[in-house]
Amino acid sequence: MNFSCFFLLCFVVVLISLSFHSRAQSVPGIYVFGDSLADVGNNNYIPLSIIKADIPFNGIDYPGQKATGRFSNGKNAADFLAEKIGLPTAPPFLAKPNAVYVKGVNFASGGAGIFNVTDDLIRLYGLGARKFIIVGTAAIGCAPKQRYRNMTNECNNEVNYWSKKYNDGVVQMLQELKSELKEFNYSFFDIYNIFIDFIQNPATYGFNETKGACCGLGRLRAQIPCTPLSRYCSNRSGHLFWDIYHPTEAATRIVINKLFQGVPDYVFPVTVQQLIAA
Repeated sequence: MNFSCFFLLCFVVVLISLSFHSRAQSVPGIYVFGDSLADVGNNNYIPLSIIKADIPFNGIDYPGQKATGRFSNGKNAADFLAEKIGLPTAPPFLAKPNAVYVKGVNFASGGAGIFNVTDDLIRLYGLGARKFIIVGTAAIGCAPKQRYRNMTNECNNEVNYWSKKYNDGVVQMLQELKSELKEFNYSFFDIYNIFIDFIQNPATYGFNETKGACCGLGRLRAQIPCTPLSRYCSNRSGHLFWDIYHPTEAATRIVINKLFQGVPDYVFPVTVQQLIAA
């Protein structure tokens, strides 16, 4: 398996820069880089993209019950992170690409990939960014689409192996950057093991369905993605996954709560609170 090509397709990392300069433990702005897990509408402005979330039943639990370009039944990670910090959700860059975003902006877009280099982080550092939250890849092999490809409905262990391998590489890269860049500060969030805990202990988190998607068609509702022709579950807070790859609003809320709890097994080398205060 080609490592670079695989994660160009399945990449689910979100990079968030917490302000250029933080005063009195406040955060003046959030700059979001990532894929569909943090997309708040950028993909709506890419006509040729086939990965869209601007159609029902996405957004069914979002204020106004309208699809907004979020790959979720409601709010996503970018929304909940902003709420935790006390800021409005950073707007999608492509909505007003010529605007000046001094208080933050969201560049995440569904289907985004990654470069096999660290130049993106170094460029941001060169522009003045000093504080980063890096979210690793989840247990992608346990997503409904990956389970669907396995007739036993079990997780795809090979995909999970590469997800974990990717996370190990990111952690090593961050440690190297920390030694090279004097003022580079970061908090890495191990979402992989959080999702494993969701799956192994679902009742602890209020989930009664961790294999199938809430919205879709076919076995595990993963044969056909979430579209206006799909079926969706009524107990969305009891589902781990909203569609073939993306978590429900309920699951995402728990994930961000975990991030801010700062459990050492999941968040290191510093907590988000320590990062903000640095």
